Amino acid sequence: MSYEVKSTEVVTRKPVRLSYVFLNNPRKNDDGSEGKYGATLLIPKTDKDTIKAINAAIEAAKAEGISNGIKGAKDFPSPLRDGDGQRPRGGEYGPECKGMMVLNTTSKNRVKVCDRNRNEILDSDEIYSGMWANVMIKLRCFNVPGNKGITCYLNLVQKVRDDQPLGGSAPKAEDVFDAIEDDDDDLGL
Repeated sequence: MSYEVKSTEVVTRKPVRLSYVFLNNPRKNDDGSEGKYGATLLIPKTDKDTIKAINAAIEAAKAEGISNGIKGAKDFPSPLRDGDGQRPRGGEYGPECKGMMVLNTTSKNRVKVCDRNRNEILDSDEIYSGMWANVMIKLRCFNVPGNKGITCYLNLVQKVRDDQPLGGSAPKAEDVFDAIEDDDDDLGL
């Protein structure tokens, strides 16, 4: 039996919001070892084209998995989740996920992040949870002892616009401290 494999790759043409961003440094595993880079993509439910493209890539990944002999690939659950629903392991998604579809992405390697003009962003403060970006992702089936499913690799990010940071962020020094003149010997001591 043959299965048609179309592209398992998606490049968004409308921006998605990034959450749980680990693009500057890899996320640490629970055991303290270095984990992977990645981000959670929050895709507005109104962006029907992107959702359709991701669903098509999921089906292509299943077909590719079947053609590669991965048992049960056709029945693997979709990694694209409804942000208005329940998390796979229970509990509700956060308020930033309301009205969004949620897709977790990872990468073994540091992901290049560029600006609107395709110049690499080197200032790590410009890359954060809450920003909007176009992304390039690739979906693949996997079946390893004790774990199987469809994973989504994050290959490239193009920051499109800023937004309110998600989660806590450190205050800026200029919002907290006064500047101290070099000739100011009275430092309040």
